[in-house]
Amino acid sequence: MNGMTEIIEKTILFVKETLKGVESGHDWWHIKRVWQMAKRIAETEQCNIFIVEMAALLHDIADSKFHDGDENIGSIKALEFLKTLNVQNEIVEQIIPIIKFVSFKGGNFTVSYKSIELEIVQDADRLDAIGAMGISRAFNYGGFKNRAIYNPEIKPTLNMTKEEYKKSNAPTINHFYEKLLLLKDRMNTEEGRRQAIQRHNFMVQFLEQFYKEWEGIE
Repeated sequence: MNGMTEIIEKTILFVKETLKGVESGHDWWHIKRVWQMAKRIAETEQCNIFIVEMAALLHDIADSKFHDGDENIGSIKALEFLKTLNVQNEIVEQIIPIIKFVSFKGGNFTVSYKSIELEIVQDADRLDAIGAMGISRAFNYGGFKNRAIYNPEIKPTLNMTKEEYKKSNAPTINHFYEKLLLLKDRMNTEEGRRQAIQRHNFMVQFLEQFYKEWEGIE
């Protein structure tokens, strides 16, 4: 086992232990799906695969949604862990900003860091937020927060600020319009865009069927 493989194995164990018992849309299985997808996308890009894998594994180690909106806790926790592994500083300095900037947060804020590795991990994370998996995660989180499934009297709020997005308690169906349906056109990589199309179309079909059943239409 080489050094990088050993570090990745230790990171997997750390993530599994840290996320034990969390809401299932942000648990180890979410991390594993994003990690695997990030590796697939990385095969189509010129990138540092070690940075991609480590950032994917650590990207939700402490999601701000579960820590009173603290946007720094994830990168702080990841940094503390990386120090225990003696990862080179130049590598750490590329992993931490990915963890800090990977999330959607309403989509209306300026990202001060760019890298192909960030784009890859972000696409992988966004792909897990759409399609059948995205639908499942959205309703699971909505139930976790005791939100309504749908209320036709509460309209989606488009172009929310980051703070508005974080504080929203809107019905889960609104989340499709406030985030999920926007992601197809916000993918970074060609492979991410390719994979997003089918998942996006599945969500559109789901919503069409949902409204028919809501109205009792055959």
